[in-house]
Amino acid sequence: MLNLEQKQAVVAEVSAQVENAQAIILAENRGVSVGDMTKLRAKAREAGVYFRVVKNTLVRRAVADTPFAELSGKMSGPLTYGISTDPVAAAKVLSEFAKGNDKFVVVGGAMPGQMMSAQEVAALAALPSRDELIAKLMGTMQAPIAKFVRTLNEVPGKFVRTVAALRDAKEAA
Repeated sequence: MLNLEQKQAVVAEVSAQVENAQAIILAENRGVSVGDMTKLRAKAREAGVYFRVVKNTLVRRAVADTPFAELSGKMSGPLTYGISTDPVAAAKVLSEFAKGNDKFVVVGGAMPGQMMSAQEVAALAALPSRDELIAKLMGTMQAPIAKFVRTLNEVPGKFVRTVAALRDAKEAA
């Protein structure tokens, strides 16, 4: 059992995460083994997702007076919370884990000012992550430049091949 100071520390920690969050995903975790939860925590950490099992009353205090205040109505039962600045990352990590573990069920979530059902969280998880989108954008931006450089490089290359062909022709004659 947590004492008052420990509870205040947990509320402060969760509040700090909620302050910068773009998404909070809730998942029910009845009967998930400790080993599986440890694997999920590691995956969440890699993806930059704050993942925590916290008493619902403490999270209600942390989200009060924030754009996520509406989530309080969904907070019942043994829940885990995935909080992230990248909305796709939290949804993706928790949804992928739920696919392989039937005791772990995503129940919903929220983005600032907008509630999400479990189906909407799954749809969000299907989107490419921020890093994937940046990589695609960089590839798209780089393609014309790379083609231009290849074209510029082709002109002197063609000239060198022509001179070499002329040299070979004169040597043969």
